[in-house]
Amino acid sequence: MTEHHPPPGTESDRPRFPHDSAALTAWLTTLVRNREYGALAELRRARGGTDAHIRAGWFGGDDHRDLFERTAFLFAVYHQGRPVPAYGRGSLGAAARRIGHGTERGPANPGAQRLLNRVVASRRVPWRHLQHAVTRLRSCEEPPPSWTGLAEDLIRWHDRKARVAYRWSVDFHTPPARDLGAPNETTTRKDTIP
Repeated sequence: MTEHHPPPGTESDRPRFPHDSAALTAWLTTLVRNREYGALAELRRARGGTDAHIRAGWFGGDDHRDLFERTAFLFAVYHQGRPVPAYGRGSLGAAARRIGHGTERGPANPGAQRLLNRVVASRRVPWRHLQHAVTRLRSCEEPPPSWTGLAEDLIRWHDRKARVAYRWSVDFHTPPARDLGAPNETTTRKDTIP
C-alpha cells in the first residue's frame, strides 16, 4: 500500500507554530520597561499592520496572529504614558470589579455593570467593549486583567466548555473576601455568667 504525501512546499508541509501568550506579555512589558515608546505608539494604532503589530502577532503562532495583535493594542492603550509595566491580575470580570470610585465599584457602579453586560453578551470577541474596559481601568488607576490570561480567554471565547463570558460574569459579581476574623451576627460570643 502506498502512502500519499502532499507535494513539498505546500501549506501542509510547513511546520506549525503554537501560540505563547506568556511570551507576548513578557515582550510587551519589556517595551514599557525599556521605554520603547515608538513601538507602543505603533501598537495603539488599532489596525496598523506596523512592525510592532507583526511582532506581537508572532506570539500568536499560526492560528491566533490577529488576536495577539489586538491584545497588544489593548496593552498599549492601558500603558500609554505609564513608565512601569503592569502584568495585570485576574480575569477581565475581576478587573471590571475594580471600575468605579469609592464605594461604587464593580456591581455597585451602573457604568461598570452596563460595560460588563455588553462584553459578556457578545457572540464575537467584543474588541470595542474590551478597549472601553481597559480605558476605564486606566482612568480609575486600577490594575488591568492579566494580559496572559486575557489572551488565553480570548482564544477560548467560542469554546462552549470554557464558558469564558460566564466565568467573567461570576468573577465580576463575586463579593469581596470577608474578614474571617471579624465576628458577624451568627458568631458573636455570648457572655456567660458563672
